[in-house]
Amino acid sequence: VPVELRTRHSVRGHGTDALMSDPVKLVVDAEKCIGSGMCEMLEEATFLIDEDTNIAGVVGEGLLPADRAAAVIDRCPASALSIAVQN
Repeated sequence: VPVELRTRHSVRGHGTDALMSDPVKLVVDAEKCIGSGMCEMLEEATFLIDEDTNIAGVVGEGLLPADRAAAVIDRCPASALSIAVQN
Protein backbone atom coordinates (compact mmCIF):
# COMPACT_ATOMS: atom_id res chain seq x y z
CA VAL A 1 0.00 0.00 0.00
CA PRO A 2 1.45 3.38 -0.91
CA VAL A 3 2.48 5.41 2.13
CA GLU A 4 0.09 8.28 1.28
CA LEU A 5 -2.88 5.90 1.70
CA ARG A 6 -1.82 5.17 5.28
CA THR A 7 -2.23 8.75 6.42
CA ARG A 8 -5.34 9.72 8.37
CA HIS A 9 -7.85 11.91 6.53
CA SER A 10 -11.52 12.11 5.65
CA VAL A 11 -12.98 9.97 2.90
CA ARG A 12 -14.03 12.57 0.33
CA GLY A 13 -17.45 13.95 1.08
CA HIS A 14 -18.33 11.28 3.61
CA GLY A 15 -17.11 12.81 6.85
CA THR A 16 -15.43 9.59 7.88
CA ASP A 17 -12.07 10.02 9.59
CA ALA A 18 -10.39 6.72 8.75
CA LEU A 19 -7.29 5.23 7.31
CA MET A 20 -7.85 5.00 3.59
CA SER A 21 -7.14 1.25 3.64
CA ASP A 22 -9.55 0.56 6.53
CA PRO A 23 -12.65 -1.36 5.37
CA VAL A 24 -15.98 0.47 5.22
CA LYS A 25 -19.47 -0.89 4.61
CA LEU A 26 -21.26 0.28 1.48
CA VAL A 27 -25.02 0.62 1.04
CA VAL A 28 -27.24 1.20 -2.00
CA ASP A 29 -30.16 3.64 -1.99
CA ALA A 30 -32.65 1.63 -4.06
CA GLU A 31 -34.79 4.72 -4.72
CA LYS A 32 -31.85 6.49 -6.40
CA CYS A 33 -30.35 3.49 -8.22
CA ILE A 34 -30.89 3.53 -12.00
CA GLY A 35 -29.34 0.10 -12.61
CA SER A 36 -26.44 1.28 -14.78
CA GLY A 37 -24.27 -1.55 -13.47
CA MET A 38 -21.21 0.64 -12.93
CA CYS A 39 -20.84 -0.59 -9.33
CA GLU A 40 -21.10 -4.22 -10.39
CA MET A 41 -18.60 -3.68 -13.19
CA LEU A 42 -16.09 -2.06 -10.80
CA GLU A 43 -16.63 -4.43 -7.84
CA GLU A 44 -18.42 -7.58 -9.01
CA ALA A 45 -17.74 -9.36 -5.72
CA THR A 46 -19.49 -6.53 -3.80
CA PHE A 47 -22.46 -5.55 -5.99
CA LEU A 48 -25.05 -7.40 -8.04
CA ILE A 49 -27.74 -5.94 -10.28
CA ASP A 50 -31.04 -7.74 -9.65
CA GLU A 51 -32.33 -9.10 -12.98
CA ASP A 52 -35.98 -8.51 -12.03
CA THR A 53 -35.78 -5.01 -10.54
CA ASN A 54 -32.64 -3.76 -12.32
CA ILE A 55 -31.51 -2.32 -8.97
CA ALA A 56 -28.08 -2.86 -7.43
CA GLY A 57 -27.72 -4.79 -4.21
CA VAL A 58 -24.81 -5.40 -1.90
CA VAL A 59 -23.38 -8.92 -1.86
CA GLY A 60 -22.30 -10.26 1.52
CA GLU A 61 -21.07 -7.67 4.00
CA GLY A 62 -20.42 -5.00 1.37
CA LEU A 63 -16.97 -4.15 2.71
CA LEU A 64 -14.28 -2.40 0.68
CA PRO A 65 -11.13 -0.51 1.61
CA ALA A 66 -12.12 3.14 2.16
CA ASP A 67 -10.09 4.43 -0.78
CA ARG A 68 -11.68 1.91 -3.16
CA ALA A 69 -15.15 2.60 -1.72
CA ALA A 70 -14.68 6.32 -2.39
CA ALA A 71 -13.69 5.58 -6.00
CA VAL A 72 -16.76 3.38 -6.59
CA ILE A 73 -19.08 5.92 -4.92
CA ASP A 74 -17.70 8.69 -7.14
CA ARG A 75 -18.41 6.65 -10.29
CA CYS A 76 -22.07 5.89 -9.54
CA PRO A 77 -24.04 7.99 -12.06
CA ALA A 78 -27.11 8.11 -9.78
CA SER A 79 -25.23 8.90 -6.55
CA ALA A 80 -26.97 5.85 -5.05
CA LEU A 81 -23.96 4.49 -3.14
CA SER A 82 -22.78 5.60 0.28
CA ILE A 83 -20.79 4.50 3.28
CA ALA A 84 -22.98 3.10 6.05
CA VAL A 85 -23.05 5.18 9.20
CA GLN A 86 -21.68 3.23 12.16
CA ASN A 87 -23.50 3.74 15.47
